Amino acid sequence: MSQIFSTQDPKFTLRIATPADAALVVSFMKKLGKFQKMEDAIIATPERIERLMTAKLGEAVFGLYAGEVVTFAYFNEKSSAFTGRSGLYIDGFLVDDSMRGKGLGNIMLQFLSKYAVDRGCELLEWGCLDWNTPAIEFYQKQGAFCVDTMRIYRLSPESLRENAALFNGDAGA
Repeated sequence: MSQIFSTQDPKFTLRIATPADAALVVSFMKKLGKFQKMEDAIIATPERIERLMTAKLGEAVFGLYAGEVVTFAYFNEKSSAFTGRSGLYIDGFLVDDSMRGKGLGNIMLQFLSKYAVDRGCELLEWGCLDWNTPAIEFYQKQGAFCVDTMRIYRLSPESLRENAALFNGDAGA
């Protein structure tokens, strides 16, 4: 059973997702991908998301307005060797177009901030595409700042396997 939280808006509640919500997570990620003009980049499947959530490697929260799911955030724990701090990293955050401007994004970010603090975290972090001016302005109003001194690099699954195959070491040496 998932947890339900009331909010300052009596029509808006928050629900912590369970692994059984994996298809809904993927649905919102696809909406986010479409909005970000990156639809092809969303290759997650409900099975993969369910696996991540079951293993506690990913979590999600949904916002319901008058009982309808209209907002979503997918996140995971992270830590920083630079600062020695832990935090939450928001990997997906979306408020449906029809619900923007009602303060629901503010409530979601406030909730995620409290959720992080309650877990002993000192950071809340996410990425934002550089062309998404409305989102950038929204985040800055929340007190967020841009850490733009580095680029993010990623090995694809194929490159990861190829790179791993090059390692010649042995466990327990």
